[in-house]
Amino acid sequence: MGGLADPTAHIRRLQRGLSPPVVPEAFSGDTRLVGRWRNEPFEYNLPPLKDHVLAAKYAGKGMASVKVGRQTISAPARPGTITLAPRGHDGLWRADGSVEVSNIFLGHARLLACADQVGNGREPELIDRVNFSDPKLFTIMKLINDEVSSVDAISHLYIEQLLDLVCLQLIRAHSASSMPISPGPRSGLPSWQVRRVTAYIRANITQDIRLQELADLVNLSRFHFCTAFRMATGHTPYEWLTRQRIAYAKTLLEDRTLRIIDVALVVGYETQSSFSASFRKVVGLTPSEFRRRL
Repeated sequence: MGGLADPTAHIRRLQRGLSPPVVPEAFSGDTRLVGRWRNEPFEYNLPPLKDHVLAAKYAGKGMASVKVGRQTISAPARPGTITLAPRGHDGLWRADGSVEVSNIFLGHARLLACADQVGNGREPELIDRVNFSDPKLFTIMKLINDEVSSVDAISHLYIEQLLDLVCLQLIRAHSASSMPISPGPRSGLPSWQVRRVTAYIRANITQDIRLQELADLVNLSRFHFCTAFRMATGHTPYEWLTRQRIAYAKTLLEDRTLRIIDVALVVGYETQSSFSASFRKVVGLTPSEFRRRL
């Protein structure tokens, strides 16, 4: 879906120039976090955004609403509730009170990666929510917020696991249709199919490789491919793709004439921050730290 807007820029506009305190560290799937901050009353036509934007409410009061097409959803602000603006949805948002929130700008690729592990290969269509009661999702978001001030590797990994739980709860409780788990294959991919997929990944490492492309190589649905691939390798296709990219990046980092951003672009990342987050998750070091140890 092209032409989607950046959440940070438009939240700054609806908050009259006040920028959300986005955590500098990027997480897998181009997901970004925003620490607790205060949202003031606003009325704003929000364009279709490139990320799924979630807000957890901690304090405040007042009414909030969104008008999407002919439908208007409204609810009072209450601590412990969540608001969700799905990717690609536009609408007129209003809030007449001041509230304290934290946010997740959830990358769509990350949501799809989770959906492909639990759903029949269907893409989830998330629902607009306004001050909605979901104690499980709120608790997960609060746990994430409690960790955002830490910069150590354990906190980073902890947040990554919690973000996967966010995705699963969105799919289970906030999608337009239920996504039942379907029975997968009883055995993993044979070794020659794993080699075929790996060779394709390596040959197209700089491209935006879609899961459907990989599934088509072995004539399986996305869901069954994910299950069989994980049984054969111990990794999801997304994790395998990431590891292949990072392995190639480690070789490129030996050439000190290449900048970190150059390496990131060559191995298929759009930004240096998302590359660094993936590299550290796999290697345990940032690209700069890895290069210094060569």
